[in-house]
Amino acid sequence: MLSRTADHLFWMSRYTERAENTARMLDVNYQTSLLPQSDAVALAGWQGLLSISELAPSYKALHGDVKARHVMDFMVKDESNPSSIVSCLGAARENARAVRGTLTTEVWETQNTTWLEVKRMISCGEFERDPGQFFEWVKFRSHLSRGVTVGTMLMDEALHFMRLGTFLERADNTARLVDVKFHAVKRDFFGAASEKDQEYDFYHWSAILRSVSGFEIYRKVYRDVIKPERVAELLILRPDMPRSLHASMNEVVNNLGLVTNDLSGETHRRAGKLCAELKFGRIDEILATGLHAYLTQFLDRVNDLGVHISRDFLIPTAA
Repeated sequence: MLSRTADHLFWMSRYTERAENTARMLDVNYQTSLLPQSDAVALAGWQGLLSISELAPSYKALHGDVKARHVMDFMVKDESNPSSIVSCLGAARENARAVRGTLTTEVWETQNTTWLEVKRMISCGEFERDPGQFFEWVKFRSHLSRGVTVGTMLMDEALHFMRLGTFLERADNTARLVDVKFHAVKRDFFGAASEKDQEYDFYHWSAILRSVSGFEIYRKVYRDVIKPERVAELLILRPDMPRSLHASMNEVVNNLGLVTNDLSGETHRRAGKLCAELKFGRIDEILATGLHAYLTQFLDRVNDLGVHISRDFLIPTAA
């Protein structure tokens, strides 16, 4: 496959997944902002969202002080922000258009319709009227895109590069989501001192689980009250949790193996090593050494993996 074609397929999937994950992060912040909390705690949540998405400097240049409505607008519909939902869906559509002949009609029409519909929804003010419903729509369109891709594309290199982009992006975004929500809890998260804290804990952690479609999965796996260390274990180490770091890296390694070439041995080794560490990792060891430090290192390694994949298969200047 031509590297340019592989590049467009890879980034089409990454941008679609990034739009979904941005919607998930915004949704959990929006839902938790509705809980009883001080203005300082609410503000910290929005600041954390910007910092973990590496958007704080560009936001500050445009809007100055952090305000919930401005953050939402900046991360949803600001086309000057390349990581906004509208920008990501537009970039996914443009990458799809560039390789229209490689895609099935169903895949192209799904990408194109999503772009046209999101523009209509933004212009009609549907996002402002009900942000939660808008975020659900973005997630649904991403689900539809993946389903149509797997259900209609030939199982060849084109599909493997699309899957590679999807799961590399998912690993990155799940790590960011876990980091920002755990880092936002100032006190020790292994137990609440009061009944009020325990009530807040339940809604805080359940909102995080719901943001990754993991609430029912948590109940099925642990059959117990929601505990932060178990939330971390579910989203980092469980290979059967679809959005976990472990499950995402399993898919990255598998799809790398299916497109391997003479140059990609080192890339495959790095991905396999990271996957093995997740496979044999223990949540108590991760927490003992520091969750924030662990996730920061994981994000660095995922970013490095993306650079190596671009070097081995794609156009090195992809962004």
